[in-house]
Amino acid sequence: MKFLKNIKHAGLLAVTACIILSACNKAPLAPVPLGQAAQSSAPTIAKLLDDPEFSFLKAAATRAGLLPMLSAPNLRFTVFAPNDNAFMLSGIPSTAVIGVLPVATLNGLLSYHIIPQTIPSSSIPTTFPNFEYPTILNPTGVPGTPGYNALARLTTFPSRRGAAAWVNNIPVTAVDIAASNGVVHKVAALVAPPATKYLWDTISTSADLTYLKAAIQRADSGLAVGSRLQTALSSFGTNLTILAPTDAAVKGFLTFSITQALTPLITQQLIPVITAQLIAGGASQSIAATQAPILAAQQAPAIALQQATALSASPTVFSNPLLFAALPAQTVRGLLVYHILGTTIPGIRVWSVNLPTTGTLQKTLLNQVFKDHPGVTLQGTFTGPFVTAATVKGFKNPTASNFIAPFDINLLNGIMHKIDQVLVPQ
Repeated sequence: MKFLKNIKHAGLLAVTACIILSACNKAPLAPVPLGQAAQSSAPTIAKLLDDPEFSFLKAAATRAGLLPMLSAPNLRFTVFAPNDNAFMLSGIPSTAVIGVLPVATLNGLLSYHIIPQTIPSSSIPTTFPNFEYPTILNPTGVPGTPGYNALARLTTFPSRRGAAAWVNNIPVTAVDIAASNGVVHKVAALVAPPATKYLWDTISTSADLTYLKAAIQRADSGLAVGSRLQTALSSFGTNLTILAPTDAAVKGFLTFSITQALTPLITQQLIPVITAQLIAGGASQSIAATQAPILAAQQAPAIALQQATALSASPTVFSNPLLFAALPAQTVRGLLVYHILGTTIPGIRVWSVNLPTTGTLQKTLLNQVFKDHPGVTLQGTFTGPFVTAATVKGFKNPTASNFIAPFDINLLNGIMHKIDQVLVPQ
């Protein structure tokens, strides 16, 4: 339990403050009318949807009330367009189903496929991490309703590697279909907007993340609201990627770590007891003094494991005062920020399709304090355009942790990937 003893408290507070402040630095774009419609022989985006392969999309756009906007010659859009096969792959088998879906649902779904600027494939970034593009989907409702914020937009994350391209984790199957008012890129499936939950909402209600929830609460104990990890995980626009160890992963880690922490303490406690037993059994003082430490060292690990297993049987282990010396809040906090990916910016959103195909180091938010720490090693295994396996290895983990399917749990303020080990930084 000594691997993060040297983390400075003030530095970790700054990490959370930096995350939260980053949420205020968004500059969402809205479709801006041009002074004069550009002359073009290409059809409008709305006209392109007359293609028979877009019959589902046209029906959906018509029902959602978006077709007039996509016909406007003085606006510019990029549409990631699912064809009929993409709709069917996503569970919508016919236009008849589209006809009974709520208009608000269709409007929100399609709005997430539309970016209010022209982005040709050559402008889709190949860098890691992704650059986010605001869509026209406003998660705060409609103008005039309580809580509406005209600047709020949900963002998508187009990316490219070689000849392959994606938007979020959905493959792009054809690019650069020119329109007079923008460009269309075909996609293999519907691009689902984030679930209407924050990272903290999902962590705090997931049956297999109860230890992670307890660890976050322990890390935040005694801190002002603005400095808490829970605040960052509950804030719109923080844009985080969290590698979330499951209960089984944390429980195993705690059992091992607490066993290590308790073994030397129990060894020292056993030595006088065993010494007295040896002398009572007829051993000399010198023999007892020699044998007792050896016997204590042999017996202590099993006793420590038994106690550690009992302590780790519940997530309440994080609030057990008996362990505060071995498991201080500062240590827990340092361990947790090592599970949030980041670079020189406070947070990033890393989809499984963005993972490198060979093991590559990536910084975490721990690097906001320890600048030279190597970070974690990420790797994805692809079958065609899809990731079929992914791993992440902590600097001191003997083996890599596996991502647990389904990957890419997309939420309002970031992405969660569940993993089967706790990542150890040092």
